[in-house]
Amino acid sequence: MRILITGAAGMVGRKLTERIVRDGGLGGRPIAELHLHDIVPPHAPDIPGATVSAMTGDLADENAADWLIASRPAVIFHLAGVVSGEAEVDFEKGYRVNLDGTRALFEAIRQAGDGYCPRVVFTSSIAVFGAPFPDVIPDDFHPTPLTSYGTQKLIGEALLADYSRRGFFDGVGIRLPTICVRPGKPNKAASSFFSSIIREPLAGLEVVLPVPRSVLHTHASPRSAVGFLVHAAGLDGDAIGPRRNLTMPGVAVTVGEQIEALERVAGNNVVRLIREEPDETVWSIVQNWPTRFASERARALGFVAEDSFDAIIRAHIEDEMAQA
Repeated sequence: MRILITGAAGMVGRKLTERIVRDGGLGGRPIAELHLHDIVPPHAPDIPGATVSAMTGDLADENAADWLIASRPAVIFHLAGVVSGEAEVDFEKGYRVNLDGTRALFEAIRQAGDGYCPRVVFTSSIAVFGAPFPDVIPDDFHPTPLTSYGTQKLIGEALLADYSRRGFFDGVGIRLPTICVRPGKPNKAASSFFSSIIREPLAGLEVVLPVPRSVLHTHASPRSAVGFLVHAAGLDGDAIGPRRNLTMPGVAVTVGEQIEALERVAGNNVVRLIREEPDETVWSIVQNWPTRFASERARALGFVAEDSFDAIIRAHIEDEMAQA
């Protein structure tokens, strides 16, 4: 099997690569070629009997996507993108990366022709939804994004559905909840604090909470995010049907409940490292985000996530801190 991962140097891309290598393949099929692409050099692991390549470049550059599709990968994980906060600050960059890069990739697949029809797994976001919201957002809730990032992802979803309808590829779009707890340092995503208020205190560092404790949000761990991707790669297209974009399940908790879970798992001394300092810029973005999701279609198709925020914290400790 030939596999392509765009955005392979990012956190989810790295963990997806590790999972595929650990499993020895995808869906029971061994890896023949694994191609990793990002704007910065991704790590190319050794896989006995397989060709692994690490490529760098801007997916939106002329002919860049054609070059990636030349090997005709059977499964393409399209993870490349600019995160929410950066897409809002830098309008042109957000559209170039999140929209132009996606369109270029989809067009390269279409132009390959000759019966080529790969499975494409596209990472979208719950940012495609905009307020006002019902208490629990059903699968048929109309997406009306209120950020540039959400708009770019929604256009990508529409393209994925249309290209799949036309038979150019077999696409699945997965709307990720906020991935928490992210390892490493904070990024430019507006949601970065959700991870920081757990990750930094666990490491013995002080951290700032920029929003009220009453903020309610849905989360899934990096472990679950990778599980979503792997599961999506093997789904029967007929079972998905024409509505190709699915809202993933997750754990809906308030920031206050996140902190309570941290105290249960790690103790009060850890929680004391959280300092509350309101940030109006972050709050202006976060207050327009959705909160809870029914995710009935995704659950019926076999997607699973953690059932508590305690489990998400323990997954971070097991996957990141136990290796330190």
